[in-house]
Amino acid sequence: MSSTPRRIADFAERFLADAGFDRAPWLAVVFAGGILTWFALASPWQWMGAMGCGVLIALGALAAWRGDDDRGHLRSALVASSLVFAAGIAVIWLRSETVGAEPINRPVVERVQGYVLEREDQPSRDRIRLTLAVRDAETGTARKIRVNVPSDTPGLAGEDGDGLTEGAVVRARVRLMPPASPMLPGAYDFARAAWFKGLAATGSVVGGIDIIEAAPPATGIAAIQRGLSAHVRERVSGSAGTIAAAFASGDRGAIAEADEDAMRDAGLTHLLSISGLHVSAVIAAAYLLALKLLALVPPIALRIRLPVAAAAVGALAGIGYTLLTGAEVPTVRSCAAAMLVLIALAMGRDALSLRMVATAAAFVMLLWPESVVGPSFQMSFSAVLAIVALHSSSPAKAFLAPREEPWVKQMGRRVTMLFVTGLVIEIALMPIVLFHFHRAGLYGAFANVIAIPLVTFVSMPLIALALFLDTVDAGAPAWWLVQHSLDALLGLAHMTASQPGAVKLMPQMDRLTIGLFVIGALWLALWNGSARLWGLVPAAVASVMLIGTPIPDILVGREGRHVGITIEGPRGERQLLSLRDSRSSYSRDNLLELASVTSDPIALPDWPGAECSDQFCVITIARGGRDWSLLMARNRDLVEERALAAACERSDIVIADRFLPRSCKPRWLKADRRLLVQTGGLAIDLKNERIATVAEGQGEHGWWRGEQP
Repeated sequence: MSSTPRRIADFAERFLADAGFDRAPWLAVVFAGGILTWFALASPWQWMGAMGCGVLIALGALAAWRGDDDRGHLRSALVASSLVFAAGIAVIWLRSETVGAEPINRPVVERVQGYVLEREDQPSRDRIRLTLAVRDAETGTARKIRVNVPSDTPGLAGEDGDGLTEGAVVRARVRLMPPASPMLPGAYDFARAAWFKGLAATGSVVGGIDIIEAAPPATGIAAIQRGLSAHVRERVSGSAGTIAAAFASGDRGAIAEADEDAMRDAGLTHLLSISGLHVSAVIAAAYLLALKLLALVPPIALRIRLPVAAAAVGALAGIGYTLLTGAEVPTVRSCAAAMLVLIALAMGRDALSLRMVATAAAFVMLLWPESVVGPSFQMSFSAVLAIVALHSSSPAKAFLAPREEPWVKQMGRRVTMLFVTGLVIEIALMPIVLFHFHRAGLYGAFANVIAIPLVTFVSMPLIALALFLDTVDAGAPAWWLVQHSLDALLGLAHMTASQPGAVKLMPQMDRLTIGLFVIGALWLALWNGSARLWGLVPAAVASVMLIGTPIPDILVGREGRHVGITIEGPRGERQLLSLRDSRSSYSRDNLLELASVTSDPIALPDWPGAECSDQFCVITIARGGRDWSLLMARNRDLVEERALAAACERSDIVIADRFLPRSCKPRWLKADRRLLVQTGGLAIDLKNERIATVAEGQGEHGWWRGEQP
């Protein structure tokens, strides 16, 4: 080995030997890195190559330093990390091949007969969502579809509708679509989520729905969940009742869109999703209550270890609550982590540790490896890592150390640490929230200081008490208190979200930027001592890159129908011109978020600088020191080819939701149907003459339906 590699190896060996770090969290990180690599790489030969590189590095480290005690730490790190990395790729690849469902080729309207696998009530949207097992009309192959059934659909009213639950057999005429790919680069990828859920198509019922065979008497968890949700909404009125139902049963279908938006912009959305906070509150309450009650019974207190018995009670409560609220992946993940905490308490070990977080993450990644690319997994584990890293740091331990002082000062320290913890969590989650949702509430730390104790120590205990008292028909006073506590929560959310500057919008950050943020955050959280401060370097670089992320000048939806153009308003504010006044809030919101515009879009025909006919709109915008002429089709009406060719020749960019003739040759880009079926949606940066496409991040994964050029 030459001198330079030897010095590098010596430095790495000394660093690993002196760091005193815990290996388990880093192995979990490397495993997650393998999963993310599979999503990032495009084709099977690249996946095989990455796995092969991992195995070769492990074999090379063994061969080079076998029996060399001076390279023990480095050898172990390379062998373990390389093999775990390859295992991550293998696990997600196997998962994709096992559960992935081939989507239908094209939109269809057909009559289907299917078995109801799942029913989800969504009264806030006046519909019921059914997941059906059906057989393809042509091939006879089994497939799973999801359809929306409007509340006024014939066949839903009265007793017939009550039989439309899990286990029923129904027949209906449905309009089906392949699961939608992202509308724009950086938008939500429903096709990928549907692939791992096994959904081949989604759509809606056209006309009535016939129940061929009613469901058997409802006795399962789903029936209990629906009954509990309805019971809670009967006892608590208005928006507070929908929030209470979500806490009690996990049913979010009745929450109004305005309330969800306010909770999101106030940084309180995590309270609506049954996850770590709720499961932990239930288990902690059950644990402490069991511990105190069992201690009052001397025969039990003298014969068994009370922490073990209380942990068993807490585990049963947590598992029951997880099942009752739907056993979604975030809830199962939180329950698994809580079980580890209970085991640690029963054994007298440290309940909150990085090793516990790593074990819970490994459990989830082995069962649901696809969750690693989702915001739920990333946000929940980032929050837990931030909490554990903060409270295990020397300054935090010194600040919270017991001391002789008045109780007012002790309480002040607890409140201060609660606020600091909320602030650290907000900082840790901000890059992830911006990457996935392109918007973040800036006052979340302040709102959570009030909201988390309110939910944990007031609302949820009151709901549990009210449900218990309802067994003897005496829950009315407790439900009254629940009503007011949740009204206060919603009031806090709406007040916070309405403050000036409460929401920060950002364009889609690239993978390098979010990768640097994650690397920096993990280094800060997982290393010990002064070495952890090195994590500030990639985080600082990522912050500069994020600030410099360009906002797209033109956004083109995947079909070419929805086009957004960012322009500067009369007072210097950023505004969005929209080619079509879309009735779809999904399309409008995607355009606004990815353009970082908070005001409503302006219809392009209403803009003074645009010239629009029934067929086309023309606009000229100045970017990068030059003028760009845009020609956009408004419909699919036939146009005389020579006139179209002449208009294309005068334009830099032509956008259309149809196939344009080859005679249409703009100076820079022709984004017609022929191109968009290959690329998906576009985000165009005119200053740098750069085009981002949806297809860039898809590769040959099974859920991507883009045509090959």
